Amino acid sequence: MPGRRIIHVITPGDHFSPLTGSAIPTVVHGLAGAAVRDGEPRPAVVVDRSTWQPRYDSAVAIEYAGARGPDRRARYADAVRGRLGMPRRAVAAYYRPIAEAVRAQPPSIVLAHNAPILVWLLRDTPHRVVLYAHNDLLRTYSRAEAGRMLRSAAAIVCVSESLAARTRARLPEALRGRVHVVGNGVDTAQFAPADARLPGPVRVMFMGRVIPDKGADVLLRAVAQLDGAELDSAELEVLIVGRPGFAADAPLSEHERELRELAVRSGADVRFQTFVARAELPALLRTADVFVVPSRWPDPSPLTVGEALATGLPIIASRIGGIPEALGDAGILVPPDDPAALADALRGLIADPARRAALATAARARAEQHDWSWSWRRLDAVVDQL
Repeated sequence: MPGRRIIHVITPGDHFSPLTGSAIPTVVHGLAGAAVRDGEPRPAVVVDRSTWQPRYDSAVAIEYAGARGPDRRARYADAVRGRLGMPRRAVAAYYRPIAEAVRAQPPSIVLAHNAPILVWLLRDTPHRVVLYAHNDLLRTYSRAEAGRMLRSAAAIVCVSESLAARTRARLPEALRGRVHVVGNGVDTAQFAPADARLPGPVRVMFMGRVIPDKGADVLLRAVAQLDGAELDSAELEVLIVGRPGFAADAPLSEHERELRELAVRSGADVRFQTFVARAELPALLRTADVFVVPSRWPDPSPLTVGEALATGLPIIASRIGGIPEALGDAGILVPPDDPAALADALRGLIADPARRAALATAARARAEQHDWSWSWRRLDAVVDQL
């Protein structure tokens, strides 16, 4: 489609900036940077003008003045309205400034990231709107409401086969054929293996949002099951990187306080590091020897898996959601929320440097096959069908 223009719409209030590690802006930046076609304009991104700068330079910013988001009561009322066949008024008001900003643009391919409401708000425009699902967006929708909201969707993109299956199950049969899968990629230049590992303890790293769903506590419970002799001989060190949000100096949450209690009881050398800007992640990952993704919820496609693969790290991850798809055969899968199984996997890697080296080689090879160019080609094929 010569001259086509792609407009990404990110979550209201989200920062299209390398100062955060927010998932959707990272995906948009990766896709926009890989989207190079002769004769086509640069991709654009719709972003609240009050959000953080500097912004990524991979997409042209279309700014708008954001509205106040709905509170919990308004979201609950919206869910009830949806079940009764009425529009979700609160979320529609929240997204209306975005819709108006998009309406003012020439006809484009609009990728509505995690925004079913935007498909409905733009239903009477010349734009071709694609719902880009990073999460199980329709879990509070009846099948009838999903059909009403997404009837005009040109396509529905999901970031994993696991998420696509859940999404199709929530859609009317007439819309299921519009579901496509575009897995997340990784920047293999930014994330790369260390030249050499310095002598020292075997460092096991968790990196991500420090909330119960992500399972950092499962890792610490697993470490507690390694006996003292194993810890002494291996010189094990555990590093937990992240916070619940982007505020590095926010007070500790109840879950974070629980993690510190588990760390003391584990008997291991456990350290905590607060949220770091995205630009600092590659160097920090290169200090790890083993990366653990202990999610207990069906994470559709965590970016940290790709980033650890690209860094050439042996990975142990939960067999749940889209994690097995992202990891492939380049790591070790264990049942979710199972500290004993995770402890067994850790025990094996700590004791076997050769196994760690083999997994590291496989990890980097897989990342090179699944970079952002790979992800863009899959999305480009979907867009071409429109």
